Amino acid sequence: MASGKWMFFYVAVMVMVQWLGNNHNLAEGYPEEDLVTKLPGQPEVAFRQFAGYVDVDIKAGRSLFYYFVEAEKQQHTKPLTLWLNGGPGCSSIGGGAFTELGPFYPAGDGRGLRRNSKSWNKASNLLFVDSPAGVGWSYSNTTSDYTTGDESTAKDMLVFLLRWLEKFPEFRTRNLFLAGESYAGHYIPQLADVILEYNSRPSNRFKFKLKGIAIGNPLLKLDRDVPATYEFFWSHGMISDELGLTIMNQCNFDDYTFSSSHNISKPCEAAMSEAGTIITQYVNYYDVLLDICYPTLVEQELRLKKMGTKISVGVDVCMSYEEQLYLSLPEVQQALHANRTNLPYSWSMCSGLLNYSDTDGNMNILPILKRILTRKIPIWVFSGDEDSVIPLLGSRTLVKELAEDLNFNTTVPYGAWFHKGQVGGWVIEYGDILTFATVRGAAHMVPYAQPSRALHLFSSFVLGRRLPNKSPPPLHD
Repeated sequence: MASGKWMFFYVAVMVMVQWLGNNHNLAEGYPEEDLVTKLPGQPEVAFRQFAGYVDVDIKAGRSLFYYFVEAEKQQHTKPLTLWLNGGPGCSSIGGGAFTELGPFYPAGDGRGLRRNSKSWNKASNLLFVDSPAGVGWSYSNTTSDYTTGDESTAKDMLVFLLRWLEKFPEFRTRNLFLAGESYAGHYIPQLADVILEYNSRPSNRFKFKLKGIAIGNPLLKLDRDVPATYEFFWSHGMISDELGLTIMNQCNFDDYTFSSSHNISKPCEAAMSEAGTIITQYVNYYDVLLDICYPTLVEQELRLKKMGTKISVGVDVCMSYEEQLYLSLPEVQQALHANRTNLPYSWSMCSGLLNYSDTDGNMNILPILKRILTRKIPIWVFSGDEDSVIPLLGSRTLVKELAEDLNFNTTVPYGAWFHKGQVGGWVIEYGDILTFATVRGAAHMVPYAQPSRALHLFSSFVLGRRLPNKSPPPLHD
């Protein structure tokens, strides 16, 4: 972090932060120009929403788009939580904000919104950012900026947060939590690491009040996360015993990387290829028990003015498709102050523009998590138990490995946690600061499949409370 290429970056940040710290007369309040008065088809709500751009590099013309939602109640006392989706290259606005944990879901007609009664803004103010530039409505006027990776993404997010706080100075003294899922297992720890490094510099008068990070179904270490996928396939009856044993015996996942596939044996390659054929258009590998969406049926229903996309009980399996329709509407983009440069491509959930580093995904994130924990910042790792992409089987062993490396004792033994009289999942805690929890019946995108249990988990996280592990009263016939 002290290398020469960081020095110019930190000098620029220090100058900006000293200005921020010295301007005590900066008017308190929120930027009126970013106020979202009302989104098309939006139900009435009492909290405010803001959206717009923060320039992270004016010379390059690089700007990140954000969507901010006040807490539903007591917004002036609740913390600020930054949410990032993964990919790399997928939209936090389209994912976290409008299909997972934000205050609204797209309506079945693709032109309106319905209320999410389990939005995480019940527990916190929420900030969603499309990162890096090239994702969603975030952009750069410098084409080379679309060739990027973890390090530049973390640096841009630090600059974003500092400049966002110029727009929202009330939050300079507010507790800050960082959360995300999937490849945000890279984004969030590396951003926390950069923030803590920045906080450690005595010359920076302003300090972030970072209070914890939470990462769901996170990519942490390929040589454990990859074999966990095949273990999941076998344990869920998706591949045969013979195929599972072949992968177990023929595949060496030690020091596995995204580019190491040419080093695997021919029997391993053939077995992995055969296992991959089970993931067809008829299986949702982000949630193997969830039904799939048929967009042609949605279009037919829209023409007939029917809203029948809830194939799986309680879950709208076509929500991503409906969200794509909604966010593509010009009137929606205008209401969000989005697409201010009239981008020459349509909005999409995951970017096709990025040339993201093909080696950064190989990074072992555990040493970064270790640094964060040694600075007394709590970490929660949570896993939906029906995800085959980054299954709990790998995350659980990696968290245990991290705890053992830090000589943490088990402070809450592995066992069930409860929500509304039912098992919400299973949880273990190490050293009063590191928590691993599963969410029963949830998917890769935990708040999407299990919104009520996800809100309970998140509320416990920001309140610094353990998940309740006492059994409810026995059921009666």
